[in-house]
Amino acid sequence: MSGNFDYTERRLGVQGARTLLVPGHFDFANQALLYVPQHLPDPRSPNFTREAADEIARILRASRGRAFVLFTSYQQMRAVYDQVSFAIDYPALMQGAGPRSALLEEFRATPNCVLFATASFWQGVDVPGDQLSCVIIDKLPFAVPNDPVVEARIRAIRDEGGNPFYEYQIPQAALALKQGFGRLIRSRTDRGVLVLLDNRISKQRYGQVFFDSLPDYGFTTSLADVETFFDV
Repeated sequence: MSGNFDYTERRLGVQGARTLLVPGHFDFANQALLYVPQHLPDPRSPNFTREAADEIARILRASRGRAFVLFTSYQQMRAVYDQVSFAIDYPALMQGAGPRSALLEEFRATPNCVLFATASFWQGVDVPGDQLSCVIIDKLPFAVPNDPVVEARIRAIRDEGGNPFYEYQIPQAALALKQGFGRLIRSRTDRGVLVLLDNRISKQRYGQVFFDSLPDYGFTTSLADVETFFDV
């Protein structure tokens, strides 16, 4: 993370490994824009889902659909889909309505389509070209702390005198966020906007870890910049 392999080495139990960090060959600064709206409430607020849905609808109008909207929970996905799908004039698909492969094929074949999905679409999905021009992520993808595996890892780090939030939960979430954003730029000619609706990334001290883990995208907090990007 942040230009080193410390987190991976700790997870693998490797010491003194030789590492090589190879720069990417995409021009992220010009090909992609990262948008983090500052006016949305904290994702833990009861108002977040409604206000996030309104923001997603505005973004999708600017992008003319052509988007993945990725969620950290099925409940949030369904709630936002129910609101946004009626507020936009573009075809909308939701994970669970069919097999994963069929949904991807329909997305690729349907102009201006929007796919609402969760974790299984955060990695291993390749949609190059204009058909996917926007990836929207609802929240920083922290693992559920009461998951048995996560709970055990947190307990083990704490027992060794470590800080599980900074040593495990933040690096794990940063990797997941990077995988989600990795859906967008798949070739040297792709262009698109990455949206993170969780503005804790710019308001909390730990947010810098997430920024450092991502490529050098253009950055904005203004929807007007997003609209300009798509008008070019």
